[in-house]
Amino acid sequence: MLKFLAGVLGIVGIIYLLLCGWLWLAQRRLMYLPSPAMGATPSAFGLAYSDVWIPLAEGGGQLHGWWLPADNGDELTILYLHGNAGNVSSNLGKAVQLRSLGASVLAIDYRGFGLSSGPFPDEQRLYEDALAAWQFLQHEKHVAPNHLVVYGHSLGGAIGIELASRIPHLAGLVVEASFTSMGDMAALSSYNRWFPVSRLLNQRFDSLAKVSRLKVPTLYLHGLADGSVPAFMSEALHRASGGPKALWLVPNADHNDLPNWAGDEFDQRLRQFLQDHVLVQH
Repeated sequence: MLKFLAGVLGIVGIIYLLLCGWLWLAQRRLMYLPSPAMGATPSAFGLAYSDVWIPLAEGGGQLHGWWLPADNGDELTILYLHGNAGNVSSNLGKAVQLRSLGASVLAIDYRGFGLSSGPFPDEQRLYEDALAAWQFLQHEKHVAPNHLVVYGHSLGGAIGIELASRIPHLAGLVVEASFTSMGDMAALSSYNRWFPVSRLLNQRFDSLAKVSRLKVPTLYLHGLADGSVPAFMSEALHRASGGPKALWLVPNADHNDLPNWAGDEFDQRLRQFLQDHVLVQH
């Protein structure tokens, strides 16, 4: 009987280890949900735009993005970094809203998303892609660091925090509905009930460990009804951040509809942030 139980436990142990190995290998496919199918373009909103192709030195390939130039030649530019799903076309609404602030906007797709080349995304490649977008703006569009605001939503917020930690003289950073770290997100997942998820992570996005080094003015936005990323994570990021900072929690807003619930106040808050912390530096 003891030998039988030992055999059963051994089989269960092997299955458990195999499942842990699957989580290690499959986590990128669980985290990143890119789509190659492109939908509407900015022309659907009556906006002038151009397709841009950003070469990548590391491993070759290129990023695809949309450049939405300001009508009045305003010197302020916003780099928009979307979340973990879809592509620039499925996140077009946010780029259009940012363009309405009077700034030029560059919205990019990371490698593996939309029309950008592969391979499939991982944490380091996402950081490299954002840096490549910044270098494109610097060299091709002649955007100085102190004229650039980075706006990141969800996963894009973590990427934006990493970029701002590398380029300390950015004009501003806006982080919407983002998380403290992927480890903290994993601790809230159903997988954590059965597996040591935080130990199995190879995609960490530890924003909380980085924000104390930020010198750039930073605005955190979060919906209080966010069912994907809890609002207390933006509160924690805000508390830990260095430099000028602000936090706006929007009642009733979920993960992807904050501007809808905020209404006109969305534009007002962003304009006030830019006026108080960004445009005064020009």
